[in-house]
Amino acid sequence: MKTINFASLFELTMYDKYEAVIGLEVHAQLKTKTKAFSSDPNAYGELPNHLVTPVSLGHPGTLPQFNEKSPEFAVKLGLACNSKITAENRFSRKNYFYADLPKGYQITQFDTPICTGGYIEIKLENNTKKINLTRIHMEEDSGKSIHDQDPFHTLIDLNRAGVPLLEIVTEPDIRSGEEAYQYLSEVRKLVRYLEICDGNMEEGSLRCDANISVRHKGSEEFGQKVEVKNMNSIRNVQRAIEHETKRQIEALENNEEIFHETRTFNAVDGTTTSMRSKEMDNDYRYFTEPDLLPLEITTEYIEKMKNELPPLPNELFKKYVEDFKLSDYDAGILTDSKEIALYFEEVVSNTKNFKAAANWVMVNVKSYLNENALHISDFPVSPKQIAELIQLIDDGKISHSVASQNLFPALTETSNKSPLELAKELDLIQDQNEDNIKEAIKRVIENNPDETERYRNGEKKLLGFFMGQLMKETRGKADPKKSNSLIREMLEL
Repeated sequence: MKTINFASLFELTMYDKYEAVIGLEVHAQLKTKTKAFSSDPNAYGELPNHLVTPVSLGHPGTLPQFNEKSPEFAVKLGLACNSKITAENRFSRKNYFYADLPKGYQITQFDTPICTGGYIEIKLENNTKKINLTRIHMEEDSGKSIHDQDPFHTLIDLNRAGVPLLEIVTEPDIRSGEEAYQYLSEVRKLVRYLEICDGNMEEGSLRCDANISVRHKGSEEFGQKVEVKNMNSIRNVQRAIEHETKRQIEALENNEEIFHETRTFNAVDGTTTSMRSKEMDNDYRYFTEPDLLPLEITTEYIEKMKNELPPLPNELFKKYVEDFKLSDYDAGILTDSKEIALYFEEVVSNTKNFKAAANWVMVNVKSYLNENALHISDFPVSPKQIAELIQLIDDGKISHSVASQNLFPALTETSNKSPLELAKELDLIQDQNEDNIKEAIKRVIENNPDETERYRNGEKKLLGFFMGQLMKETRGKADPKKSNSLIREMLEL
């Protein structure tokens, strides 16, 4: 008799009554040569406190100087997200006193973010979903507090102080850790395509804070929001959201109060713990930055940025699925990296066999790169050569197996020759002469009398065996299509 676990049923029902309401704040460090408001170098991995000057240290009498690349990158991101670009941009001082913020305030945008609205589309298991954006604004980063190198003291590295940031804020449209994972993956892919941020969460160049609340399903009223920080990977953002959602549901079910606070995520045990009560906007005492003039973004400037946009991942994905008839999986793999996508774009500009092109790039090219720890920019075979190799197969001049096992490795070693030249030099061109193929089949049949007898007695699955023997006899040069029919014909004699 089957037993029913009533506790499990109750637990499922309890969690199923609620839904999570999640908004994400993503900080993307910009790939500029210098910091946002000074000439300090913007670089990662230097010795602590070696990329600072009186400006980034907030010394009295120093003045900010605007980095012109910041609005360029912001406008490009806004255009990619279908956001509205703000014409007149002002800057504000956001006052808070942390050890890693030397000036005691951060220069940011408060009431005039450079981009408003827009969305980022994510792909879920059975559908797509638009995550709406509230704003994208420019600001500067703070320094970094280090807590794990000295058992008694917190150390400060101010190299990061003043690095330009874009903060990307969503509407509370996300409903699960999985949706947050997909959203962050798309953001990282987008900033990498635009070449405005390297997207490395482990290095802190892409950081995410999650605002999480729960409410009964069907309710329009928001629950009490909790902010979670210190998540150093996309996977950890998902884990933190899943834990915090569960924690809040359990608190509500136990009639416990959920506080408006900032919590930190512990990646070791997957839990969140309280850091401090959450500040309100008036705590920051925003006021207009007196040392920076308003920044005007003209229509001509926006058009210039629009013309400089590269192909974007969602546009390429749609083209590969709808026009090239590739699967969602193939399109996703090909668009995951801008460099791979652009390589594939060059391949398909020289061939119309889109499926074969996708397979060669996803399997052979990417495998070679992984095995040799190479970037696609260092790959020795050109996209045109891959297209020519595909054409050789389509024309029946070489088989796919010969191309993969012999010609492709030879191309990686001797990339100054065309695939056809190399195939002839290596004697890989298929033999399409029926008389030659028949002679080879005859030898195979004579050398395998037992298998021939079994085939003729009804063991038709041995056809594969004979094809393998023929390829061995001809060193893979017999035309497979002709060979298949000729083997059947001669075995039936």
